[in-house]
Amino acid sequence: MQSEASKAVKNTTTQYDIPFNKAWISGDEYRYMAQAVDQGHISGDGPFTRQCSRLLEEWLGARRVLLTTNCTHALEMSALLLDLKPGDEVIIPSFTFVSTVNAFALRGARPVFADIRADTLNLDEKQVEQLITPRTRAIVPVHYAGIGCEMERILAIAAEHNLKVVEDNAHGLLGRYKGQLLGTFGSLATQSFHETKNFTCGEGGALVINDASLIEPAEILREKGTNRSRFFRGQVDKYTWVGLGSSYLPSDVLSAFLLAQLESHVRIQKRRKEIWETYLSELAGWANICGVRLPSVPTHCEPSYHLFYLLLPDLAARQELIAHLKKQHILAVFHYQPLHLSSMGQNYGGKEGDCPVTERAADCLVRLPFFNGMTEQEQGRVVEAVKTFSP
Repeated sequence: MQSEASKAVKNTTTQYDIPFNKAWISGDEYRYMAQAVDQGHISGDGPFTRQCSRLLEEWLGARRVLLTTNCTHALEMSALLLDLKPGDEVIIPSFTFVSTVNAFALRGARPVFADIRADTLNLDEKQVEQLITPRTRAIVPVHYAGIGCEMERILAIAAEHNLKVVEDNAHGLLGRYKGQLLGTFGSLATQSFHETKNFTCGEGGALVINDASLIEPAEILREKGTNRSRFFRGQVDKYTWVGLGSSYLPSDVLSAFLLAQLESHVRIQKRRKEIWETYLSELAGWANICGVRLPSVPTHCEPSYHLFYLLLPDLAARQELIAHLKKQHILAVFHYQPLHLSSMGQNYGGKEGDCPVTERAADCLVRLPFFNGMTEQEQGRVVEAVKTFSP
């Protein structure tokens, strides 16, 4: 007899003809995973994990890239590497996923919530300096939708006040700001390979290390507080416990899946760009008539084509559009809720009106279906369904 849980899963997956996201296979995932099993090394830091790390290092020109079990753990490693103490402060946009703030709050740091720009929905660099106090230790820009924050100004502020910059680049792999790849500006950056991202292994992440002084501490931290990495490089004759740490290594089976996706990056990015630009061109006229805002990309930025959103006139219109699409078996979703207004955010002093742009964006934003294998026919149905809606 089919379990109630199985029925629920089946109902969820079949309710929509066009889901918000759908897993996609580039071609070599199963073959690589079988190779990992056949080679007999399916735990962390096996051959496929090392290949993924090297490939990402080549792309980004990073000093070191360490694969992690997810982006949340990469963020937690960042907070540990900064040696944050209770009472330290970290400036973070309120419009982000909860992992961004949890990583630093877990170390006892106080999140200082900043508002976002009305155009890109990124951290508003004009507000950062006024939030700095003697306790501030770091700034955490989040490249929303894979569109770069104003890193030139953020880095200048950080340098002036001797602060670290940690880029949350979960959305932004292969996006660029003024020609430079996102994830290469801060001392540290984090990547996500969650199933909704451009490149995925279901759950996975990476810590990008651009500050060479943090490489060895990061290796120790990631390897349960041991100098195991030095042992495998032949730098010591045995490894031992040398500091605090945990286990952040992904299975090599997952890395094998991820390598196939990364190797298909040209094809993946080409298709995602086509989907993104089709939404933009096909919905521009409708949006103009209906008072709906489409994504804004500064001329000096190249997006990663991670997601496509609409900003409706108000909350009621947003909810009505989602319901309208649902009736046509199309799943669209909203996104982040303001962290400063959450129960935990209020514990840190957040209150209504602190971040007005964030509050409005959270009420008005709709994300349209967007996945690597999306067909022209599927996207055409979404576009036509949206065009039949009038807020």
